Amino acid sequence: MSRLPYVNPADAPAPVRDALQAALPLNFFRVMANAETAFPDWMRWGGTLLADLALDPLLREIAILRVAQLSDIKYEWVQHEPIARSVGATDEMIHALGRNEIGDDCFTSDQRIVLRFTTDVVRDVRPPDDTTTALTGLLPPREVVELLMVIGQYMMIARVAAVADLDVDEPMGAGVYGARP
Repeated sequence: MSRLPYVNPADAPAPVRDALQAALPLNFFRVMANAETAFPDWMRWGGTLLADLALDPLLREIAILRVAQLSDIKYEWVQHEPIARSVGATDEMIHALGRNEIGDDCFTSDQRIVLRFTTDVVRDVRPPDDTTTALTGLLPPREVVELLMVIGQYMMIARVAAVADLDVDEPMGAGVYGARP
């Protein structure tokens, strides 16, 4: 049982109710809806991160799964494993991420750079210069910043899910926010 209440859309102010009714019925959204003034805009922000970035969707999803693995958050992993698969993550990639094997040969060198960068941001905030140089040699500034936005968003989601001790929903797959393949 969650340590924070799940907002009932019928009892919520109109902007919150509308945002909840437009979303998939996930416990995480119902907890986030407690922040009434921030929730509708936060939902739009999350939708943008999953559907409107220049960042390759597979890089986005392996970064999200890396955040979930490093944060030990089952909720985030359960929701994003099928999304990752829908954008090209293989069984080998999923299993390697779950085993903390980000240097595995199933990942391309570009994917390993993104995973190393994600790891360093989550663990140390500021990655070493060689990691940042490798990433900025791979991605244009727009995509580097988008990756940082994704990492930050899912670090926050991991913390809310952990503090709330959310009941884990069934995976919704790529339907979450209309995540693009």
